Amino acid sequence: AYLFCGSRGTGKTSTAKIFARALNCEHPENGEPCGHCESCKRSAKQDSPDITELDAASNNGVENIRTIREESNFVSSELKFKVYIVDEFHMLSSGAFNAFLRTLEEPQKNVIFILATTEFNKIPKTIVSRCQKFDFHRIPNDIIADRLKFVSEKENININSEALDLIAKNSDGAM
Repeated sequence: AYLFCGSRGTGKTSTAKIFARALNCEHPENGEPCGHCESCKRSAKQDSPDITELDAASNNGVENIRTIREESNFVSSELKFKVYIVDEFHMLSSGAFNAFLRTLEEPQKNVIFILATTEFNKIPKTIVSRCQKFDFHRIPNDIIADRLKFVSEKENININSEALDLIAKNSDGAM
């Protein structure tokens, strides 16, 4: 299990989706998903039953976790790995955390959990101890402005540097 922690807009869920695609890619290029194989295409279209995204803010009960537990016992149907992306993981009820802990204690070989949270302090230490934790941080304005300039040039969009700086400033560190 992977635990992605950071404030809103730092790319936790986007990274989780790319990571799920990379894990299942048939022809990865330097660890990146190729984008061309059948696994990448299905993952990009969010068309595979082996990659499940769950919003814990609205699916935070024990029953929701039991469903994941039961589903994770089955072999993946199309891809190498079954990947569960649980967004707003800190919103689970205490009963759901306990149910999820049992799943982490007896993981299936082909199942990966990516847990994204904005409130790391609300996650029980028993779960944290069974995860690899990654901290996501706000992006500095100059890096955002540089990336916006790069994209606008690639897309032939004419925009001045003052406008790019203003957009970067108003993004509050979120790409």
